[in-house]
Amino acid sequence: MTATQPVLAVLHPGSMGAAVAACAASTGTQVLWCPAGRSEATMRRAAEAGLEPVSELGVLLERAAVVLSLCPPAAAEDVAREVAELRFTGVFVEGNAISPERSRRIADLVGRSARAVLDGSVIGSPPVGGKHTRLFLSGPPNAAALLAAMFASTAVSTPFLGEEIGQASALKVAYTAYQKASRVLAALSYGLAQHHGVDQALLDVASKRAGSYLVETDYIAKTASRAWRWAPEIDEAADTLREAGLPDEVLRAVAATLRRWTDAKDASELSVEGALEMLMPQPLDPHGEGTSMPSA
Repeated sequence: MTATQPVLAVLHPGSMGAAVAACAASTGTQVLWCPAGRSEATMRRAAEAGLEPVSELGVLLERAAVVLSLCPPAAAEDVAREVAELRFTGVFVEGNAISPERSRRIADLVGRSARAVLDGSVIGSPPVGGKHTRLFLSGPPNAAALLAAMFASTAVSTPFLGEEIGQASALKVAYTAYQKASRVLAALSYGLAQHHGVDQALLDVASKRAGSYLVETDYIAKTASRAWRWAPEIDEAADTLREAGLPDEVLRAVAATLRRWTDAKDASELSVEGALEMLMPQPLDPHGEGTSMPSA
């Protein structure tokens, strides 16, 4: 690691994390990751992104100036705790789709040894194939500038929201609450219309309004395939609503609906009809218990 080109470490590169890390690597930044306990798919993504494997997390943290955590929301605090226990002394970026409260809790934990902690949120598709995404940041400005330099002139922009930890997370869950919940509601509306034989009439009505998710019926199957990671994000958004004194029941119901699609994880061949079928109540087995959800 040099003063002019600090080393970045990414924990743990899923489809988004690998794509974001590849953008940093394209600038000449050395990007590390730790393959211990990771799947073959993750290892393949990391290799394709040009990431350098480091066998032990402790060694990775010693070499990295900046650590970017991009993992499923449920694992965010476990990842942060590992980093804190190894007394990481650089800049830690909490980039997961979690509530502002959890982001502040992680900042307190990792900040005991880290030079700085940034709150981050990724909004957009993985930056591949000409797509762009934004990594919003809040926290210490100098730390934000350091991370921004790593992604300069890439498909990842790094807007700075302010110095308060939790601002970036609040933006993410606010956006998630609408964007993901509205697609679930669109799927339910279309399924209801289809049941009554008026689906084409519904599409005709919806098409008169610009930007309606009701017209994008192909997105029903896509939503089902992503539900395994969207449900925890909606839970975080619901937690944030509750903390703000706002009703959280609608988002709790959306998360419960998403969990009906859990078995469709990353399905690429799922049809609209198949996705809607997974939302239906399952028949009881002879012992009076529901059968498992249909597989994708």
